[in-house]
Amino acid sequence: MRQTAAIRTNSLSKTSRWNPQTRQLLNVLVTVGSAFFCLLLLPTRFPGMTLLGIAPNWMLIWVVAWSVKRTAFQGGVAGLALGLLQDSMTSPHPTHALSLALAGILTAWLQKDRFVQEDFISVSLIVFGMTVVVETVATLQFSLLGYNTLAEIWTRHQLVALSSAILSSLWAPVVYFPLNRWWEQIKNPESV
Repeated sequence: MRQTAAIRTNSLSKTSRWNPQTRQLLNVLVTVGSAFFCLLLLPTRFPGMTLLGIAPNWMLIWVVAWSVKRTAFQGGVAGLALGLLQDSMTSPHPTHALSLALAGILTAWLQKDRFVQEDFISVSLIVFGMTVVVETVATLQFSLLGYNTLAEIWTRHQLVALSSAILSSLWAPVVYFPLNRWWEQIKNPESV
């Protein structure tokens, strides 16, 4: 156990000796790579990872992980960009871009350190709340675009919002903790 911790500490402390351009390039690769990995997870349905046919909203989880310690502008831009990528895979109309941008802005405005200190709980609660917001905005867009009847849309909204919120909040720490640890290490390489 001690040897594993020592190896991990030694390998992490080496990042402080890296060239700043190398650290920046690696940070961009990890950030973009993790976003595309979440994008690729969207259409997959692994056994045991769905609830009533609904899977976690991986893009929302990534946007929340990004936005928690950033400005509202950065969160909004990340949400807009990832929403447009998700829309390019799923819909001819931009139905995710607005809602993910809104989630990024709201998450950044929360300033979670004021309200809840425990990362696991706070990130899960933020993702749960933002999932309801995202699904509600998407439902409003679907109703304005004329998909199905209003009653059908809002009935389905309840099922989708609750199922997605539960699953996304449970899976949020899996995305948040490695990315948050990486971003903290890149920001302050000497503190590790």
